[in-house]
Amino acid sequence: MDLTELRALLDRHARPDLSTPVEGVHISRVERTEPEAPSMTGTVLALIAQGAKRIALGDRIYEYGAGQYLVASVDLPVTGRFLEAGPDRPALGFGLTLHPPAVAELLLQAGPGDLPPAGPATPSGMTVSDAPAELIDAVVRLLRLFDRPRDLAVLAPMVKREILWRVVTGEQGASVRQLGLADSSLTHVARAVRWIREHYAESFRVEDVAQLSGMSVSAFYRNFQAVTAMSPIQFQKQIRLQEARLLLATHPHDITGVASRVGYDSPSQFSREYRRQFGAPPSRDATRLREAGPAVV
Repeated sequence: MDLTELRALLDRHARPDLSTPVEGVHISRVERTEPEAPSMTGTVLALIAQGAKRIALGDRIYEYGAGQYLVASVDLPVTGRFLEAGPDRPALGFGLTLHPPAVAELLLQAGPGDLPPAGPATPSGMTVSDAPAELIDAVVRLLRLFDRPRDLAVLAPMVKREILWRVVTGEQGASVRQLGLADSSLTHVARAVRWIREHYAESFRVEDVAQLSGMSVSAFYRNFQAVTAMSPIQFQKQIRLQEARLLLATHPHDITGVASRVGYDSPSQFSREYRRQFGAPPSRDATRLREAGPAVV
């Protein structure tokens, strides 16, 4: 499908803070490639209209470009960068936050036979596919409403719902559908992910988090690895190091204090793992972050 109008709409309505007039809808416009940066995905649909992006999740690498979309059905720690972006041809993308209640409502209203087969019992928390014409058309119609404020409040929720339906019934819909099911394996893993994120500085026993998630230890290990591409302990380490980097941007001279705040008893272990993750020891990286300004973080 021709992406010309989609690119023009995204370029026209992009803001520095990614926001739009519609809740849960975001537009990105990136004019230069940057080094790989850590972030959390959120639960999101991300469609690229121009440029390309590479994302690393654990030991998995995902690349997607113009006319392709990525779905993150769990809030995951990743590192990523745009591969193709410049002032004359910026990377342009559309994002839609995926809310479990909205997915659940669609599933309840779908008729018998309306939904594709269930798919794997424990899908990956991140997937990439080519965007079908129906999905791109719905995104274009939503963006057109930005130029018609009178229609926006009434029609935007309808088109957002259509976009979500295209994803739920699309090639990667299995993981999104599990997002709306209270007792799916993905939902159980998401519960553990939230707990680890909220308690990342604390030591924990995997057996206790498995029990919190409503799974046996063996099932929890298997499902957590399938969804996140990491073990629970590796996941916690990713969160700790990302939080440490944010803290170092504002406390660059307190390496030991930051290490302790994110859960490290040993400053030397913290420095070692930080350097392995970000390519520089904490002190040097903190100096670079301070010189580069808040946009980098």
